[in-house]
Amino acid sequence: MLLRLNILAFVLGASLLQRQAELPELIWVLGLLPAIIAFSKLRHHSSEIFVITRKLLLCICFLGVGFFWAATFAHWRMADSLPNTWEGRDIQIVGVVASLPQTSDRSVRFRFDVEETLTESAIVPKHISLSWYKNRNKLTGKTESPNIQAGERWQITVRLKQPHSNANPHGFDYEAWALERNIRAVGYVRHAEDNVRLNAIVNQPLYWIERTRQKIDQRFTQILSEQTYAGVLITLATGNQRAIPHDQWQIFTRTGTNHLMAISGLHITMVSTMMFAFMYWLWRLSPSLILRLPARRAGVIAGLIVALGYTLLSGFAIPAQRAFCMLAVVAIALWRGQFTSPTMALAWALFIVVLLDPWATLSPGFWLSFGAIAIIMLVTVGRIGQLHWLTGWLRIQWAITLGLVPLLLALFQQVSVVSPVANAIAIPLVSLVIVPLTLLSTIPIFDFILPLAHTLLGIGMAGLTWLNETPHAIWQQHAPPAWTIGVAVIGIVWMLLPGNLGPGFFSGFPARWLGLVALSPMFLVMPPKPADGELWLTVLDVGQGLAVVARTKNHTLLFDTGPSFGHSDSGSRVIAPFLRGEGIQHLDAMVVSHTDSDHSGGALSVMSAVQVNKLISSLSKDHPIRQAIKNEQQCYAGQSWQWDNVYFKILHPLTKDYDKPSQGTNAASCVLKITSDHGSILLPADIGRKGESALLSRDRDGLPSTVLIAPHHGSNTSSTAAFIQQVDPNLTIFTVGYRNRYSHPREEVIERYRTLGYKKLRSDHDGAILLRFTNEGLLVERWRVLNRRYWQQAWD
Repeated sequence: MLLRLNILAFVLGASLLQRQAELPELIWVLGLLPAIIAFSKLRHHSSEIFVITRKLLLCICFLGVGFFWAATFAHWRMADSLPNTWEGRDIQIVGVVASLPQTSDRSVRFRFDVEETLTESAIVPKHISLSWYKNRNKLTGKTESPNIQAGERWQITVRLKQPHSNANPHGFDYEAWALERNIRAVGYVRHAEDNVRLNAIVNQPLYWIERTRQKIDQRFTQILSEQTYAGVLITLATGNQRAIPHDQWQIFTRTGTNHLMAISGLHITMVSTMMFAFMYWLWRLSPSLILRLPARRAGVIAGLIVALGYTLLSGFAIPAQRAFCMLAVVAIALWRGQFTSPTMALAWALFIVVLLDPWATLSPGFWLSFGAIAIIMLVTVGRIGQLHWLTGWLRIQWAITLGLVPLLLALFQQVSVVSPVANAIAIPLVSLVIVPLTLLSTIPIFDFILPLAHTLLGIGMAGLTWLNETPHAIWQQHAPPAWTIGVAVIGIVWMLLPGNLGPGFFSGFPARWLGLVALSPMFLVMPPKPADGELWLTVLDVGQGLAVVARTKNHTLLFDTGPSFGHSDSGSRVIAPFLRGEGIQHLDAMVVSHTDSDHSGGALSVMSAVQVNKLISSLSKDHPIRQAIKNEQQCYAGQSWQWDNVYFKILHPLTKDYDKPSQGTNAASCVLKITSDHGSILLPADIGRKGESALLSRDRDGLPSTVLIAPHHGSNTSSTAAFIQQVDPNLTIFTVGYRNRYSHPREEVIERYRTLGYKKLRSDHDGAILLRFTNEGLLVERWRVLNRRYWQQAWD
């Protein structure tokens, strides 16, 4: 028990490091000396108080060791960074394609290990992520994709920048994701005459593995050409999760089976167990082999080799790491003829994963993977009596579904209601049938099995699709406060404590119903809301675009929906998670200022994620966004309404402006002013100088505002001095993408605001900007300050 507690302390220490705003100096490790000295002084004392104190000090030491172990790794990795002075400049490098290339409509993306920097004095990190954009052939007019194979050595010219993430409440942190995967710069390959392949393959084991993954990917794609679920089988074989289309991921997420669509610990354990049983049976057929090596040991070796191979084929994801580490611990125990308890195997696996990857605790998969195994052990290990296999299976499924609710709500703010039924169907089919057939198909002579695996998968997908389409298949809610998660976990453990195996869910352990009471705060403690007359706004960080959520006591408005990103958009990646995390179930109104994709790109995703009661826009009547909703209208100057003593008014365009399409979509942008008793904000979208001049001439007195969203992201076509002076904002916010191609905000525009003495913030530096107009005045908070982490780039 003490060793398990010390391992947990080590993991907690490594996890605490990842919560730090700044990296501690390693000299602070000397702070552990008092605990070490006190421990050594007390180790010879046997009284109970000294024993307890000694154990506590040992846990503190392990906590500190975990913290500074992670800090040491972080210092090493952060030292290998791209200097600011080399961002956006041409750099010639030599290196190796280090991952399976990911092909999209526009480019091929891959990891690149830099071996040599040819540009004089340039500093480039050793591991970067690159996109090689497709080129149009001038002779044929066709778009050609670069032919890139994993393991090739290339000399290329690149432009790089530091990894940068949209920073929003309840959002995904790409910078943390890149840090864990040791991606220290991102960029693209420049079209250049001297981009040349130097070697067809670099003979190193990791590159061989990646080339093998790519060959399997290509062969599966060819065999299953135009088959609906080809991407799923590719993912199950190689761990390439980008092969699965977005709509299929939605089905897996809503049915709670997405954990099966990766090379998970369950798959690896199943395949390893099958190989162990097969080798054990085969070995026992030969007496001479048994004399050389016992059949059990032969089975252990075979099972572990298969598990290692499958783990490497998966790209060494965290669930696969956990499964392999646990199997390795069990294999060592079986080899030595010693019994190892399941909880000890789990503890060692936990320790090894965090020891090798201190950033693993940042991954949702880490908590879900280890959490699921811990729950299974809680309801199976050490129980008295024997259940029928079907009863035991159903109990495990119920326990996992219930036990992971706190984690799922904390991480994603949603839980699949149909997951017990979906997993009861999908787990046996995928793990026991489809995965073995798929793995067998990775051997070229067994290609003929792949269509059978696809047919069986199609049958299972039909069932999952039906479950996905059932009403209320998924429960969504606000992000629970942290303390309610801890209380809920205690309640889950209380409910799953051993019973007497008799009838009834609460039989055996007394007062197990108290667990349900402990769960209730997660659902009942709601996020704070504005008071009557107050206005809360969140200017989301959507990159080069705009999305603002305005809240009053009982109403919510979304102004613009950010850009699209090819197969995804800011509606699904930023806005919907924010609304869900804040407990916003519907939008009373959504304003789409104009048709440009950086303002309208996420609208359809938002409308599919939450109920939108009304659309106000300057879009044409045949636009897909207007076609997707019944209650809609064009915006025009003079529209106004009041919510909870907060006033909303459209200032632009005039109805006659729609008769002038030659002016462009920016000129017809909806301009909205929101006014409360405690301050106001002006949202002018992308109007230019002419639009500003028109507002000055017809509604001059209506322009002064406490906060201004800079017109057209700080373009030099807007923000005239006369307009700025009339608005006279205390604060101006520029919504721009990091190192965007338009160079917004323009330096001359920034200087204009600076000369006039106005305070400014920008979303690429500050992340989401939270504004609260209350009785205490205007409260301004920046998400990159509130949620500061040591790996984030800092600005003054």
